[in-house]
Amino acid sequence: MSLRPQLTGTGVALITPFKKDESIDFDALGKVIDFTIAGGVEYLVTLGTTGETPTLDKQEKLDIVNYTFEKVNNRVPIVVGIGGNNTKEVINDLQNFPLDKAVAVLSASPYYSKPSQEGLFQHYKALAEASPKPILLYNVPGRTGRNLAAATTIRLANEVDNIAGIKEASDDMNQMMQLLRDRPENFLVVSGDDALTLPQMGCGIDGTISVAANAFPKEFSDMVRFCLKNNFEAARKIHYTLLEAYDLLFVENNPAGVKGFLYELALIENMLRLPVTPLSGNVQQQVKKFLMK
Repeated sequence: MSLRPQLTGTGVALITPFKKDESIDFDALGKVIDFTIAGGVEYLVTLGTTGETPTLDKQEKLDIVNYTFEKVNNRVPIVVGIGGNNTKEVINDLQNFPLDKAVAVLSASPYYSKPSQEGLFQHYKALAEASPKPILLYNVPGRTGRNLAAATTIRLANEVDNIAGIKEASDDMNQMMQLLRDRPENFLVVSGDDALTLPQMGCGIDGTISVAANAFPKEFSDMVRFCLKNNFEAARKIHYTLLEAYDLLFVENNPAGVKGFLYELALIENMLRLPVTPLSGNVQQQVKKFLMK
């Protein structure tokens, strides 16, 4: 089964809003979900790492997934993030999380362990065999410490059933082009780098799973749709309008940057869980000035 028809375009890596006591703010989460869907995004990703999943306990994750399914109510497809560096534990989550209403699972490569390419292959193969939903690989070596090589990705795509695509966030344009050149026709390739989405769309990717689209759902999804229609002149205008925002989103930490934007948009409290802290005062002022422009 190909996910390209369902997941072409813009997906949003949803944040997890917190109240001032650091409990989950489900009302604010509902506002962000409605805001992004109204902005025209094609699908949502819940429990991605932008959702501060390393700081959420198991019950909180289950509550977020169930709330998201109920709130979205089939308006757009939903992808659920389930990953980690303990393969056995990830398999357990895949078999026990409520995934009936999900179209796919996004699974970040194992962090810290730095497995070999064969270790990465066997990890994802084990997940795919256990998962009730198609697996999207997530390569983000800046976070995990190990790159999922293009050759390993293509091997997984060709040899392992239930591996349906990849979110590629290596910042490596050559690697992205290798994936696009060598992928099977039904294999989904999306970007995980907001600032590189436009040039990567020019290379032929199917879309993006975006942090920026939490705060700029209309602008970002319009840009991606213009690219899909080969209207790069219109897409570039939006891209360059958002260029400063891309820097502000990631200058200190993700999701501190996007939460700073959503706070100024009056959608959430500016709360994060340690070890992540809100943007410093001068950067928050730059966020405010950007939005005023």
